Amino acid sequence: MDKTNRKGLIVYSSKTGNTRKIAEGISRGLASQGVIARIGTVEEALVPREDEWVLVGFWADRGGPDEKAAAYIKTLRERDVGLFGTLGAYPDSDHAVSLARKAEELVSAQNTCLGSFLCQGKIDPKLTEQFMQFPEGHPHYMDEERKKRHAEAANHPNNEDIEQALEACILMLKKAGITELC
Repeated sequence: MDKTNRKGLIVYSSKTGNTRKIAEGISRGLASQGVIARIGTVEEALVPREDEWVLVGFWADRGGPDEKAAAYIKTLRERDVGLFGTLGAYPDSDHAVSLARKAEELVSAQNTCLGSFLCQGKIDPKLTEQFMQFPEGHPHYMDEERKKRHAEAANHPNNEDIEQALEACILMLKKAGITELC
């Protein structure tokens, strides 16, 4: 099959808007290069057409992709699938590395995983408030380092994150043989 003109599908799950922002940025960026991708939420349960690659966006929940995104990934079979996600932790942290590995393993069970991209995102204020209630010594106690990370996360995802996500997805699609990308 000629892969130079294949179209794709971007499906995402977003609780606070972070992952939606990344998905929409990827969609706009690909469109500016002449690559058309349908875009929708996991709730819409878009089904990929025979010749479509899929990019799946998720948010981190308890060390893995959120439940809705994970359920959607499990419906995919024999696809080229790339991943992008948002999390409150730093994207180069051990937590992020573990998250990416879990997401990639989930995809690889039935598909070809093209890779993953993670960036920091705003943390749900309800979660921050919950952490403020934990006593010192609790694993999620709001110490100064955690306060700093939560404050920094409030600035993400930003335009730089969106550009990095687009670049990562372009590399993933090139891995799948989509050659019409800059």
